[in-house]
Amino acid sequence: MSVSTDVADPESLADSEVGSPVQARPRSSRLLRGGLGLMALLLLVRLFVAQPVLTEGSSMEPTLHDGDALVIDQVSYRFVDPAIGDIVMAVTPDTRQSVVKRIVAVGGDSIGIDDGVLIRNGRPVAEPYANHDQMSGYYWGPIVVPAGQVFLLGDNRLESVDSRSYGPVPLDDIE
Repeated sequence: MSVSTDVADPESLADSEVGSPVQARPRSSRLLRGGLGLMALLLLVRLFVAQPVLTEGSSMEPTLHDGDALVIDQVSYRFVDPAIGDIVMAVTPDTRQSVVKRIVAVGGDSIGIDDGVLIRNGRPVAEPYANHDQMSGYYWGPIVVPAGQVFLLGDNRLESVDSRSYGPVPLDDIE
């Protein structure tokens, strides 16, 4: 059945299938259901797949700056373990606050800082993102990271409150 879109008589519009209220309701109902479905999908993505966050502070400079927007992938670590070098969002063991930091060691690694240089398992680590000049004369550790945990540092070591303060973070606390 074909329906013409050219209607000359306004009264005939009320009698035609094109302008009847019965025809308009299903379309608006479909739009409403589609909109609700889209909102539900976005909510599920937000809760289980990706989480938008804004960084606060200077602890990850020069890599990340105060106010930078990130999208945290909440799926990958269900299938693979976090790796050295990953920037993650984690919950601190002491205050249960969410922080964004870099993983510098995993369970079983020895980690320390010697005259501003990160030392992992007895070897210096190349870190082009960290300012080693400002760390000259700084010593910390070493410690061995317990199994099932990671050691987190901010890239801006002098301004970062990280695993040097609150200790290694359990893998379950990586968001």
